[in-house]
Amino acid sequence: QVQLRESGGGLVQAGGSLRLWCTASGVITSNVDAMGWYRQTPGKQRELVALVRRGGITNYADSVKGRFTISRDSAKKVTLQMNSLKPEDTGVYICVLHRGTGSTDWGQGTQVTVSS
Repeated sequence: QVQLRESGGGLVQAGGSLRLWCTASGVITSNVDAMGWYRQTPGKQRELVALVRRGGITNYADSVKGRFTISRDSAKKVTLQMNSLKPEDTGVYICVLHRGTGSTDWGQGTQVTVSS
């Protein structure tokens, strides 16, 4: 059973920085296609924040480009560095893992709150 362990997050003032980590277990390294983060806010659909694929290709939401950086520390661990945070970045950040088999696994989420 795949488990995604998230850490980081918290409360920060606008303009500040936070870092999120996600570590996967219960999955074979060769079966990890991509890992990243989605954001969930009340009344909105879950949206992609950042994703890093096998080979290092990254995708970012337009709203975070230039401020957030996702990196793959190992085949099963990713870090999301969030700088110049804005109140609209507030939400529950959920780690995602896409497997080569086509299935997707989700973490429990970690709260990020940016105060104005």
